[in-house]
Amino acid sequence: MRLKKLILHGFKSFADHAEIVFEDGITGVVGPNGCGKSNISDAVRWVLGEQSAKSLRGAKMEDVIFNGTEARRRLAYCEVTLVFENEDHALAIDFAEVSVTRRAWICSATPASARTAIP
Repeated sequence: MRLKKLILHGFKSFADHAEIVFEDGITGVVGPNGCGKSNISDAVRWVLGEQSAKSLRGAKMEDVIFNGTEARRRLAYCEVTLVFENEDHALAIDFAEVSVTRRAWICSATPASARTAIP
């Protein structure tokens, strides 16, 4: 089993759909300060079940949802998916590819909170 792909939409600085493909070998994430490198590791922790907003460098869980800019409005939800290659069947299921997804929405009844759903 190996990590094949990370798909983000609306998570922190990733307002648009973004896919990061992890090829065989070593993958490094490089870039200037403020470009979102730490948000990638936060996304992995979050999709795997992190419950602490503080551990994700936020004050509250809704901070994982893209908050908007001067030119772009904030989003109502975010979604992160990890795709694993399971050709060796390390996970005891009959699928060669397995994905794990986590979504969070801004709750319309109380805009200051966010809900996390596991489909």
